[in-house]
Amino acid sequence: MSVKENQETTTHQPIPQEAFDWYDEYAHGLIDRRTFLARLSTITTASLTMGMLLPALLPNYSLAEQVSFNDSDIRAQYTTFPSPKGHDEGRGYLVTPTSLEGKAPAVLVVHENRGLNPYIKDVARRLAKAGFVAFAPDALHPLGGYPGNDDEGRKMQSSIDKGKMEQDFIAAATFLKSHELSNGKLGAVGFCFGGYIVNMLAATISNSLNAGVPFYGTPAAKEIRKNIKAPLLIQLAELDRRVNGTWPEYEADLKAFKIEYTMHMYPKANHGFHNDSTGRYDQENANLAWKRTLAFFTKHLA
Repeated sequence: MSVKENQETTTHQPIPQEAFDWYDEYAHGLIDRRTFLARLSTITTASLTMGMLLPALLPNYSLAEQVSFNDSDIRAQYTTFPSPKGHDEGRGYLVTPTSLEGKAPAVLVVHENRGLNPYIKDVARRLAKAGFVAFAPDALHPLGGYPGNDDEGRKMQSSIDKGKMEQDFIAAATFLKSHELSNGKLGAVGFCFGGYIVNMLAATISNSLNAGVPFYGTPAAKEIRKNIKAPLLIQLAELDRRVNGTWPEYEADLKAFKIEYTMHMYPKANHGFHNDSTGRYDQENANLAWKRTLAFFTKHLA
């Protein structure tokens, strides 16, 4: 059963938009769980109970696997990499095509603000299935890795020194670009926090990154945006007021510095619309965004 089918079966009616907005605030630490639940209680009815709302809003990773780790077209493994300016050592999920002869373009996959969860690992497998060498680091490795649930993962990630965490992703990008299976061309795709990391990488390792696809991510610090050289494919959701509020200024800088970019605004889509483990998932927009992502990487990394 798909997430969409599960949502419809669970609720039997559309979820009010404010529920998605509140979940976004909760997922990004703007409100705590108690406030989130209190707000949800104000929109419950006899036909839309809390027991119906929560399963549709919170992730269910068993519904979201598009490429099995047992798929014969890929090979998945965990590997470590050095991060001398970060936490000394990083660890991530490396997925390669089994049919690979020689080298292939490499893509760094950056998770949201909760560690390397099953959805992000599946994104890495999708990339490998499409012929790329994909690597998804886990920012939570210094604390033992993704704990198995998003609530705890968010708490852990918020406790990590931001500067060291960014250095870990820079080290991961360097590791991947120079990997023996990489053709030397590096792309990066990230979601939410990961979208910010893609924007940050484009501005900090501008001579190394060849293409970036930030999904609903905030921009890099203003003072370093002028360094961006890689073309960007920016994926935004129409209903994502928080991230979209940062776009006009970012776009103005991209234009001022003559940086190549394309922005797609996906209609009636929420923040997280590509994540097929929650009720925010928008299958039509997610499929279109992913088709554009693969075409973008093929163009710039081949």
